[in-house]
Amino acid sequence: MSSTELPSVPPTSVLSGAEAVRVAEGERLRSVGLPGVTLSVRSRPPVRAGLPPALYIHGLGGSSQNWSDLMERLEGVVDGEAVDLPGFGDSPPPDDGDYSVTGHARAVIRYLAAAGRGPVHLFGNSLGGAVATRVAAVRPDLVRTLTLVSPALPELRVQRTAVPTVILGLPGVAGLLTRTTGKWTAEQRVRGVLALCYGDPGRVTPEAFEHAVAELERRLRLPYFWDAMARSARGIVNAYTLGGQHGLWRQAERVLAPTLLIYGGRDQLVSYRMAQKAARSFRHSRLLSMPDAGHVAMMEYPEAVAGAFRELLASAGELAGGPAAGTVGGRPVAPGAGS
Repeated sequence: MSSTELPSVPPTSVLSGAEAVRVAEGERLRSVGLPGVTLSVRSRPPVRAGLPPALYIHGLGGSSQNWSDLMERLEGVVDGEAVDLPGFGDSPPPDDGDYSVTGHARAVIRYLAAAGRGPVHLFGNSLGGAVATRVAAVRPDLVRTLTLVSPALPELRVQRTAVPTVILGLPGVAGLLTRTTGKWTAEQRVRGVLALCYGDPGRVTPEAFEHAVAELERRLRLPYFWDAMARSARGIVNAYTLGGQHGLWRQAERVLAPTLLIYGGRDQLVSYRMAQKAARSFRHSRLLSMPDAGHVAMMEYPEAVAGAFRELLASAGELAGGPAAGTVGGRPVAPGAGS
């Protein structure tokens, strides 16, 4: 399907009075107005014409910037775009205040349908992994392959380190956190987030740390920051309780697209033990286990994630001259089996 150029919204109408969000060299950022939502979309001009489209979806508290390193490494393979979910990054809140997994999925579907970019190679991390799973299940026509990095799918026993995220979704907690953590500096907050999300926070360069602090300072000044965080956290919790055809594991079983699953052995938010369940649930899956990675493998080890994605394309017959099918990092991997 050919891509349709959507009208861009002037940045001042999106986040009036807020500092400009960082755009790395080689990237561009635009805002797209859709019914009920305005989305900020980050992209890199494709290396050549005719590359298949890809869309990246970040996790709770993240933004499209979480995918910059991976997008750069895949710019010769796909025509990549990364979206800021409503209320995150440079995207304003949704008109209806719906921060549920379904609400975020609906925003992604609206964008893909309006842009005419489907089917895409769809990527998702954490909350974005749950959103991507729902999109792939209900709109298989929009998804070519699915790559999930530590997807937030229901767990029977939540890790102790993930409990604060669950608590954040409780009514009134966001306001309490705003009051009790008001004296915390952005540097302290960022160090805490890195300790929680990275297998080895020491991999973050001083420059990247400075960028993260500046971005958090910008977002903390947005009046809806904590509301978007709390409502999206509540959306994850609510999605975990859904049963029947709307349950995320049931929807995972409905996904038809070839799927790459990536789990980190040091992930403190999504349990490493869920990897095998995910591999059994997604019918056409490949599993890459990364023992040293945390919750954001695409930020910690972008080269390894890019290599695994290329191998997914090769196994699906979409990457000419790629590595042999059935391998990850040169090691044999059976579909649906752990590595």
